[in-house]
Amino acid sequence: MSEINKVVLAYSGGLDTSVIAQWLQQTYDCEVVTFTADIGQGEEVEPARSKAEAMGIKEIYIEDLKEEFVRDFVYPMFRANALYEGEYLLGTSIARPLIAKRLVEIAAETGADAISHGATGKGNDQVRFELGAYALSPSIQVIAPWREWDLSSRDRLLAYCEEHGIPVEKKLGSKSPYSMDANLLHISYEGDILEDPAAEPQEPMWLWTVSPEAAPDEATYLELEYEKGDIIAIDGNKLSPANVLEQLNKIAGTNGIGRADIVENRYVGMKSRGCYETPGGTVMLKAHRAIESITMDRELAHLKDDLMPRYASLVYNGYWWSPERTAIQALVDNSQQFVNGKVRLKLYKGNVIVVGRESEQSLFDEDIATFEDDAGAYDQADAAGFIKLNALRLRIAAQKGRK
Repeated sequence: MSEINKVVLAYSGGLDTSVIAQWLQQTYDCEVVTFTADIGQGEEVEPARSKAEAMGIKEIYIEDLKEEFVRDFVYPMFRANALYEGEYLLGTSIARPLIAKRLVEIAAETGADAISHGATGKGNDQVRFELGAYALSPSIQVIAPWREWDLSSRDRLLAYCEEHGIPVEKKLGSKSPYSMDANLLHISYEGDILEDPAAEPQEPMWLWTVSPEAAPDEATYLELEYEKGDIIAIDGNKLSPANVLEQLNKIAGTNGIGRADIVENRYVGMKSRGCYETPGGTVMLKAHRAIESITMDRELAHLKDDLMPRYASLVYNGYWWSPERTAIQALVDNSQQFVNGKVRLKLYKGNVIVVGRESEQSLFDEDIATFEDDAGAYDQADAAGFIKLNALRLRIAAQKGRK
């Protein structure tokens, strides 16, 4: 690595990144620029400013990116109905390309030589941050302290803080035993008892959702309005993308919707058990498939479904800025031009139930689909030839004794 004069650090103000800020200055004798993104994690980000100032940081970026996050990352992903390994709604994964983008942009604005992050050498986030950074700024240098230093435990980090006079909050009994990550799409939990895949998560762990047992006994009805595959209104009220997700999180969480307990395959090779709360996203996925079901051509819908696992893996593994994800996204976005209309949902004790869908672009034709007299709209006799032609290869194989 060439000489480092200035580094842009993805900075939360927590223990890890506070240590990193000091460690970078000491180890590389460089200036540090901090970047703190508000992507809906539910915590105040402004205190990061005073913490950075206390360590002598001169250039401090604190930005509200919630609208950009949902509009340019979450919404496009949900147009693809992306699910990793059939269960994970990619809440952590989809936040990383935005943070990587701003890191390299701020590096360019401030004349920094490198960027830095607090992701560990065991996880996916190091890959996501760095693949994104290199895709957008090929010559950028990346410093990942967890792959370099020997501060491998919380006790060592606290000792480093004491040695270097770094102020940290040490409220006994208030720290969660879990490793958590939150943004407007989800909150994740790892570590502690969750490291045993046979152990049931403890109820107090969940922060965004009530248990299905504790959810209201009366169902909640919702109407979502779609335009080109994106939700633009809830119950007739026009809302920005971030406000849509914020409202859906509250409504769905109150109804016990959005919990997932998953053992997933990390890109770096290991299996990892994580628990996730994605209340709004769970509703969005169900509703989007419902509006597509009446507005999208069969073969186009099936093509999208074929591509979805590949798309989800690209997002999970950190290839948001890759040419293949961009190409699939272009197909997905093109497929959404007629995905307009309304979906009515019933939310009840952990369940998202579609109870109605309508669209001026609907391909559903009652005259053809009816079980009553269709007045000649569909000649049922045509089905005989269709079946015989499609059965031809099967009949030939059977005649040859193949099964």
